[in-house]
Amino acid sequence: MTRVLVIDDEPQILRALRINLSVRGYEVITAHNGAAALRAAAERKPDVVVLDLGLPDMDGIEVLAGLRGWTTAPVIVLSARTDSADKVEALDAGADDYVTKPFGMDEFLARLRAAVRRGAVAADTDAPVVTTDSFTVDLAAKKVTRGDAEVHLTPTEWGMLEMLVRNRGKLVGQKELLREVWGPAYATETHYLRVYLAQLRRKLEDDPSSPRHLITEPGMGYRFQE
Repeated sequence: MTRVLVIDDEPQILRALRINLSVRGYEVITAHNGAAALRAAAERKPDVVVLDLGLPDMDGIEVLAGLRGWTTAPVIVLSARTDSADKVEALDAGADDYVTKPFGMDEFLARLRAAVRRGAVAADTDAPVVTTDSFTVDLAAKKVTRGDAEVHLTPTEWGMLEMLVRNRGKLVGQKELLREVWGPAYATETHYLRVYLAQLRRKLEDDPSSPRHLITEPGMGYRFQE
């Protein structure tokens, strides 16, 4: 059973999500502030987190930073803040998705399912190890190393890298990448790609400002080169 932690200070939203998720077979944990959320996350180890940014005791970005210090569970931000700067800040801080309030339950559930898919570990025993001058990608173990050190990637960062590496040498279109990693509802969310590719370059490329392996093809998509 997939365990979902819902963090929101609005009782009606907590209640609506608890009911809608429970009847679909999810185990639901709720928290109404940041401190309770961080406690619940540490004690219950959720598979996915739904996070409101406007909490009474701390900003949701602080909660996100606290979670990202130790867990790679997908985080869906649920917020009334609609400004694109807020969305980019949340994505930069490690969120996997951003849903604005008010939201439709069907769309939210679709995004939740996509987040769960990204967070699931599906072993691919036939996948090869791909080595570049800068880093090594083990597709079977879902692991990236630089030198002797393992590089910590979030589920979404891994999903994007895996898609590019599996199609190494080929152009992967923006819409194709968004559909595969985030789901069909995300085909126009191209800013996600820019944010996550920048994060991957910072973690993997020797010179992120002049990447050798994670290449942008302007207006078309991205390419992985060994």
